[in-house]
Amino acid sequence: MVTAIYPGTFDPITNGHADIAERAACMFEKVIVAVVDSSSKKTLFNINERVVLASNVLSEIKNIEVISFNSLVTDLARDKNAKVIVRGIRAVSDFDYEFQMAGMNRQLISDIETVFLTPAENLSFITSSLVREISSFSGDVGQFVHASVSIALKEKHQK
Repeated sequence: MVTAIYPGTFDPITNGHADIAERAACMFEKVIVAVVDSSSKKTLFNINERVVLASNVLSEIKNIEVISFNSLVTDLARDKNAKVIVRGIRAVSDFDYEFQMAGMNRQLISDIETVFLTPAENLSFITSSLVREISSFSGDVGQFVHASVSIALKEKHQK
C-alpha cells in the first residue's frame, strides 16, 4: 500500500487544494492531508479550524485522512510510512521553490518521492491568500472554496 502525504498550511483550503487531494486519492491507496501548525506563518484560522475545514471539504473521499503536524514533513513521512509527498504547482513560479524542497526532502529521507500535480485549469489562479483578501472585503469567494469554508470566512471576518 502506497501512502502519500499532501502537506500545506491550507489557510483556508481552496477548491484548488481539494482538486489536488482528490486526484492524489485516485493515484495512491491512502492520502494524508497534513495541515502544518507553523509558527512562522500568521494564519487567519487556527490549526484546529483548518483541520476541521479540510476534513469537511474532503469528507466524501474515503482514502483521505486529515491530520495536523508540527515537524519536518520528512519526519511525518517516516512516522506514517509514506513514500510520496504530493505538491500542487499552479505556475512556473511555484516550480522553482517546490523543486528545491523536493531535493532537500530527498536529502533528508532518500527513499521519498515528490509528485507534482497541477490543479484543473479553472482553479490554477486560486490561492488561499487571495481568497482571504477577497473575503476580508466582504467579497464573494463561493466559486473558489467549498460552501463551509465560505461560511467560516464570513464568520471570521465579522468578528
